[in-house]
Amino acid sequence: MESKFDFEDFGRIDYAEALKRQTAVFDGILAAKANNDDTSAMNRLLFCEHNPVFTLGKSGKDSNLLISQKLLIDKGIDFYHISRGGDITYHGPGQITAYPIFDLDCWKMGLREYIYTIEEIVIQFLSFYGIKGERLPGATGVWIEPNVAGRARKICAIGVRSSRFVVMHGFALNINTNLSYFTLINPCGFTDKGVTSVAQELGTQQDFSIAKERLLELIVRAFS
Repeated sequence: MESKFDFEDFGRIDYAEALKRQTAVFDGILAAKANNDDTSAMNRLLFCEHNPVFTLGKSGKDSNLLISQKLLIDKGIDFYHISRGGDITYHGPGQITAYPIFDLDCWKMGLREYIYTIEEIVIQFLSFYGIKGERLPGATGVWIEPNVAGRARKICAIGVRSSRFVVMHGFALNINTNLSYFTLINPCGFTDKGVTSVAQELGTQQDFSIAKERLLELIVRAFS
């Protein structure tokens, strides 16, 4: 199936460098759109793993970072305030961080439908592993047992910036992620919900390359 976007896997990359690269694509699409140029050949999908980093969305609260700046430095964790929606989250090794930089007009899609589509992709991805991913009303992302008291745990966080229906940032899917980093924050601003990964749910580390291939195939299918 032919995709309507170019794909690149950055591998392991610092957050700042990945942000610089995706912002350049985002700004280029916006400029073309402002000039009424065709943007259909400009859509990009980027995959990467970040070195340990916390990012705080524009509506987030600094109080959801539970350690001091000194401890961040001591632990080698970067910290950025960024322009996406949502609160604080963690990115790091073993996590697929995906950045679709899409002009949604190319798919005649609104922002709400786009986020729903991303959630559906992740839910389908998890089904490969026999994991039931679900939505939690009022909380963007994909969850495990969202309606079971004391058991709700997020496996995929979504945070998007949109301008003129061009989107950037994206989603972070925990595969073999070291979940201990999430104890240093209130993930996505929640104090009563947990975080999990595919490896945590299945009790064993997963083949990361295969996980990326499966996820890419589903994104291509959804945005064909």
